[in-house]
Amino acid sequence: MLKRCLQIAVFAMTVAMPPLRAQALPDFTQLVERNAPAVVNVTARKNAADENDPSQLSEEEVPEIFRRFFGDPRQMPNPGRGERVSGGSGFIISADGYLMTNHHVVEGADEVTVRLKDRREFKAKVIGSDQQSDVALLKIEASGLTAATLGDSSKLKPGQWVVAIGSPYNLDFSVTAGIVSAVGRNLGDDQRYVPFIQNDAAINRGNSGGPLFNLDGQVVGINSQIFSNTGGSIGLSFAIPIDYANTVVAQLRAKGKVSRGYLGVALQEVSAELQKTLGLSRVTGALVAQVNADTPAAKAGLKESDVIVSVDGQKVERSGDLPPIIGATAPGTKVTLGIVRDGKPMTVPLVVGELPADLAAGGGRASGPDAAPVKGDALGLNVRELSADERGQSGIDNGVLVENVTGSSARRIGLRPGDVVIMVGRKRVNSVAGFQGGGGGGTER
Repeated sequence: MLKRCLQIAVFAMTVAMPPLRAQALPDFTQLVERNAPAVVNVTARKNAADENDPSQLSEEEVPEIFRRFFGDPRQMPNPGRGERVSGGSGFIISADGYLMTNHHVVEGADEVTVRLKDRREFKAKVIGSDQQSDVALLKIEASGLTAATLGDSSKLKPGQWVVAIGSPYNLDFSVTAGIVSAVGRNLGDDQRYVPFIQNDAAINRGNSGGPLFNLDGQVVGINSQIFSNTGGSIGLSFAIPIDYANTVVAQLRAKGKVSRGYLGVALQEVSAELQKTLGLSRVTGALVAQVNADTPAAKAGLKESDVIVSVDGQKVERSGDLPPIIGATAPGTKVTLGIVRDGKPMTVPLVVGELPADLAAGGGRASGPDAAPVKGDALGLNVRELSADERGQSGIDNGVLVENVTGSSARRIGLRPGDVVIMVGRKRVNSVAGFQGGGGGGTER
């Protein structure tokens, strides 16, 4: 009897397995056929003036003997003059000709051409383009177009299938698929306000600006970046969530630019080592490393060493979570920050400001002057003082820049080249000497 039961169980398992395996490998045929007409190829042309253009020479710069034997070079065609052509992808979001693509696809273009799947070509107008989100809104004069259906990127979860359609290396309407690797990924620097969707669909040059679909055929992202040491796809692709892109496009369509919320703080990641010092029950939140003067954060009473753990109830697990939340908040909005100060939870009401134009235009860590790095303390650091340009671009008015990390202690606590050390213990660092002395030139709180 036992033997018969086992045989039946094995038979049942054998019969049940094929449907499970079939479900793990979806067929994308209908999704692609239905949505490919909404995907476009984008070509951007930029006039490239030749620095050695002979037509720009004065008469004195062309000797008479040269003109006698070779003619006047100022009247000759210059093969060096021409245009730079770059390509990307995009997708139609309305039947009357509005399209989304990447800012970097059309940046600085003198002429933008859009080619549809049926091979029709249109000159496109750039309605607006935003560097910090890498989103651009285009318009072509056409009607009755097939528009993509926009989905809800907030519902995406790691492990779900996604499909990318675009024109890698000018190979129009190429299709690749992969899974969502992570959501809310912060890449820092220029795109610190974007909570990227990380996925492993193959993305290459020319895919930029193209749509990322879920299995329902809805656009959930705009393909934007890859991490690669070869220039090609290695399975680390990043897409702008469509929910975020929609907020950018709405502002571009209304006023041609994007306004972002602003606190006026420098942030630091909370490490396991800092958790105990800060009185946190676990590693979480965004550590306030500096509060800039006369900013919304300063007016609200935020202090250095505060840890921001929520904004209006929305959790802040890492320092990279905060910029997208605040950036997406309209200036003038009153929010409640959940913070931990000296180990005690509390709330701070704050009116969000508007990101200043000079900070919006900046981004990344500026390369410093050719100053010799100075060795730091026993942590094993080479540091130098910030230049005036670096202070202006970062909004940080004190601290020293980490040039090199040579000691295991510094590596263990997460320090890396490009970081700015602004406090040692609870003392502000205003100079290299102050850093070496354990903080100097400031006050202890």
